[in-house]
Amino acid sequence: MTKILIVGIGGFLGSVFRFMLVEWVHKILNNPWYPYGTFAVNVLGCLLMGFFAGLAENKGLLGSEMRLFFLIGILGGFTTFSAFGYETLALSRDAQMLAAMMNIVLHVVLGFGAVFLGYQVSNLI
Repeated sequence: MTKILIVGIGGFLGSVFRFMLVEWVHKILNNPWYPYGTFAVNVLGCLLMGFFAGLAENKGLLGSEMRLFFLIGILGGFTTFSAFGYETLALSRDAQMLAAMMNIVLHVVLGFGAVFLGYQVSNLI
């Protein structure tokens, strides 16, 4: 139960940070034509995931609760794209290039396809 609370509190904070950053970017850019806010969140989330996962794995700086809170909770709530990026890096680092490329293609193609399908099904209701 403690682990769930740790991840849940971190997830709440990450979601709030995501909302605030997206709103700020869209305000600064005066409601742009491209979703720069989401793009900024995804890139920043990936940068932070790589940095803190590297510190945790290579330097042993984060204990298990801090990893749960920060990597899974905060960054997971901020963007799951960072987890996707990290998992793809881990596959490529382990010389599993086919799996890494499949991860990229399947997430993008099937993810977009699922959104499209869900949207089309909602029009039938």
